[in-house]
Amino acid sequence: MTGLQGNQFEAMEGDCMVLLDAEVGPEAGKQATHAVNNNKNSKHGWKLIGALLAVTLLSAAAVLFTGHAKEQDHAEKSEDLRHTLRQLSGNLRAAIHLEGEHNPNLKTSVEWKEGVDQFHSQGGLKLDHNEIVIPQDGLYFVYSQASFRVSCQSDADATATPMVHLSHSVQRWSKSYGNEDSKTYETILHSLRTACQRTVSNETEGEGNWFSTVYMGAVFNLRRNDRLKTVMEEGLLDMLEDEPGKTFFGVFAL
Repeated sequence: MTGLQGNQFEAMEGDCMVLLDAEVGPEAGKQATHAVNNNKNSKHGWKLIGALLAVTLLSAAAVLFTGHAKEQDHAEKSEDLRHTLRQLSGNLRAAIHLEGEHNPNLKTSVEWKEGVDQFHSQGGLKLDHNEIVIPQDGLYFVYSQASFRVSCQSDADATATPMVHLSHSVQRWSKSYGNEDSKTYETILHSLRTACQRTVSNETEGEGNWFSTVYMGAVFNLRRNDRLKTVMEEGLLDMLEDEPGKTFFGVFAL
């Protein structure tokens, strides 16, 4: 039994050796190598996919960050623009410009009109009862112009009033004068000029007319609620030229 078992064991051992040799033959080795390579390729593919996903995520994050930064920059620029516009609107200099025309119901002044021709008003300067009201203390440039069409002909004795004079004034009322209840005005601008010399003539109407302009302007230190008005002789109002741009009255802050 012992010998038999020994022979069987050797036979079995030989079979195992044959089987093992067969399994590790050339084809089996190639299959094993291919399997290993496939496994390596598979791992390499997953690593490549992972790397691509990482790059994609980073790119998307960069795009989102850039878009957010641009939106934030645009918002900041818009806010800066709004702030600048608020500053500009808050720093508008007070100004008013009025056009004048003859009103037969007014005997001592041109009638000053809003909303016509080159009229503008800003910064609190306003027209009230044909007078300009000053909004706050400060330096202001006050100006006015009156244009006339003067007839130098006379059917009467021309020596009685040989010269034709034109005049125009701006007057101021202020609490700083010391009597708030008083309506006393003081002249701050006055212009007087000679337009022509009268002559006796038989020329038809319209001939012998002279066109003349009186302009004046100066800087004044005015107070809040001061009032400015113009004064003109009644006889000159009929000669007034009130076409656009010929007769005006205005004030602007310095």
